[in-house]
Amino acid sequence: MSDPHDNGAGTGGAPVRPVGALPQRPVGALPQRPVGALPQRPDTPCVAVCSTTFDEICRGCGRTYVEVANWVSMSAEEKERVWVRILAQGYPRRNT
Repeated sequence: MSDPHDNGAGTGGAPVRPVGALPQRPVGALPQRPVGALPQRPDTPCVAVCSTTFDEICRGCGRTYVEVANWVSMSAEEKERVWVRILAQGYPRRNT
């Protein structure tokens, strides 16, 4: 009786990858973030729910109006400090 998993290529049981298919990477081979590197984040915490009507904090992203205005000129470390604070406060929010 023939082996249903044998593709007839005579590989002796070794898996055969279809032409053009990318090799599978073991889970342990995933790229790791270097120690001290900043985490990957979106360019901005903005969720297009912009409102600073009652105070200086945006109801959508949690940034102050000064942080929103200066975001493009802030360093990666400054942005990360803002991200850490707003995430701890439950931002960014949508439809709240």
